[in-house]
Amino acid sequence: MAPPATSGPVSVGIANLPNQRHKIVSRKGASYNIMVVGESGLGKTTFINTLFTALMRDYKRPEQRFAKQLDRTVQIDVVRADIEEKGFNVRLSVIDTPGFGDYANNTDCWVPIVQFLDEQHQHILNHETVPNRKTDDLRVHACLYFIQPTGHTLKPLDIEVMKQLCTRVNLIPVIAKADTITPADMLAFKDRIRDCISTHNIQVFTPAVHSEDEDATRRNTSILAAMPFSVIASENDVQVNGQTVRGRQYLWGVAEVENEAHCDFKKLRNLLIRTHMHDLITSTHEHHYETHRVAKLTASGRSDDDPALQARRGFEAKMKEEEAELRKKFTEQVRLEENRFRQWEQKLISERDRLNEDLDKQHSLVKQLEEELEEIIAARKR
Repeated sequence: MAPPATSGPVSVGIANLPNQRHKIVSRKGASYNIMVVGESGLGKTTFINTLFTALMRDYKRPEQRFAKQLDRTVQIDVVRADIEEKGFNVRLSVIDTPGFGDYANNTDCWVPIVQFLDEQHQHILNHETVPNRKTDDLRVHACLYFIQPTGHTLKPLDIEVMKQLCTRVNLIPVIAKADTITPADMLAFKDRIRDCISTHNIQVFTPAVHSEDEDATRRNTSILAAMPFSVIASENDVQVNGQTVRGRQYLWGVAEVENEAHCDFKKLRNLLIRTHMHDLITSTHEHHYETHRVAKLTASGRSDDDPALQARRGFEAKMKEEEAELRKKFTEQVRLEENRFRQWEQKLISERDRLNEDLDKQHSLVKQLEEELEEIIAARKR
């Protein structure tokens, strides 16, 4: 018996995969780790509190900061918090580096930071060979390197530390206290920093610019053009033209945190949270962790030629290809449905215009008949 004829392609439900993925991610939540690196007094704590609109870290008293300088040690402090927004949970970890760059002799002050980054990659690598792989993942997804607003260029310490960090983590340079420099000087300062980064081949995190969505392309271009990001941080509310905003009050006016004419805080927040959080997490696993893994396996006499590792990588590559293909099919289906909807809408508009035109003609005909009737009645009365 021949199969029954169908008028079009039969839907088997593949297009529901994005919805399933959305439900899974919404239920599990996500882990997100941010590291802040920079000298004391650059507003790192205030920035983190402003970024998440919560008291993530307490401020340290001045005597505690001086005590750190006397100890001459760079510490690694981890602050954890669970953030929920619209039913979605994020397990946030903020890694601070108190004591970094606070001494007259800062030789090798970056070593504890580099060791921490390598230890987190190694921790995950060690757990890949054990039956229970559930572990505390503290791999840093974004490292914010705070630069002093000197107006000149990067210091030798900045260059050396950024060269050490960029091969291990998604590095994002940030100019602190943007309200201490005029806009013209800030633009020139940014140009010098970009030239220095390019000259020393420092790899900073760069989001993909081009996208199928024109709005996303424009947004990514704007974010890329703003790097390094100049930020103003404040937890205080001030009044500007009758509106309450976050900012700093001065005698000459107000420096607003979320005013893009004053600083790049909104663009940096979009990069870290609203638009590229997934890219940062994915880049950490697929690029930085993989680089560490390959280096360790090669040093131990193993490589990706290992059959088990090769099979696993092949399976992961196949799954990624299938996911990309499903995403492509889903996007194409959405595009076709949108085109069909536009055609249907255009037909409705055309039909509406035709009916309106016919109605106008009928109205004109009725009016003409009424006039003829009035003329006949008037002629009879005469």
